Amino acid sequence: MRKNSLKFRIIDIFYIVMMIFPLVFGIVVNVLTEPQTEGITITGARIFFTIPMPIQDFPITESQLNSALVMVTLFFLCLFLTHGLKEHIELKRQHLAEMIVEKVDALVAENMGEHFKGYSAFIIAILALSGFSSLMSLLGLFPPTSDLNIVGGWAILVFILITYYKMKCGFLNYLKGFTQPVALLAPINFISEFATPISMAFRHYGNVLSGSVISVLLGTALAGLSSMVLGALPGFLADIPLFQMGIPAVLSIYFDVFSGCLQAFIFAMLTMLNVSGGFDIETYEKRKAKKLAKKIKN
Repeated sequence: MRKNSLKFRIIDIFYIVMMIFPLVFGIVVNVLTEPQTEGITITGARIFFTIPMPIQDFPITESQLNSALVMVTLFFLCLFLTHGLKEHIELKRQHLAEMIVEKVDALVAENMGEHFKGYSAFIIAILALSGFSSLMSLLGLFPPTSDLNIVGGWAILVFILITYYKMKCGFLNYLKGFTQPVALLAPINFISEFATPISMAFRHYGNVLSGSVISVLLGTALAGLSSMVLGALPGFLADIPLFQMGIPAVLSIYFDVFSGCLQAFIFAMLTMLNVSGGFDIETYEKRKAKKLAKKIKN
């Protein structure tokens, strides 16, 4: 399909619309459902409705909805970036797509080794989902990364991967790892094993949430400062938000953009280091060679 053809352009427009639509939908839902409040209000994710379940009811929350909207946006963003790929680059977006793939491949190879080169897709998914989720606050939406349940789910998934690769070296070798370097440290090593996903979740959640809280407090403080400084002026001059012009935007660059993207990168780095660090490739290769020799002998 030629890049200048009508069909190609229509598909491009469709992908762009589908990237934007989930965000617009989230904003509309937020405007229609957000309760009116006075003063400072810092709350968790709102519960839209609850699905009755046999053991415990299943709530559908604001963070779950926004997380789903981010995934839909990312899905169509990927389709847009990969639309019209050619062996010889013809589109600027292909430069961007190839650059992203090359950078993530290099990052995975450097931190995890060649054995984990297939993890690039998983790592870029973590980076994109976490980064875009944190940036939802720029649109006035509740960022899913401010919900411990969301980030905790990611950490549990990483913990399962860590345990899986440790188990690949044998169950007995996995248990033996708790006694290293000495058996007396087994209780501490056992606690440390489960502390890994907990620390990953709380680090990510705490930093994003604290940034959102600080932004709200500073915005409110600047509004009060403007009123205090200009309150004595006559007419509309007293209502001018002098200290709210520009300053909150600058602060948002750090708390919402820089901090959110930084936490996404840190979470991805910890994922790579913990998964690859839990896999003893030498022991695995020896165990694999031993199994192969035994199979040939039989």
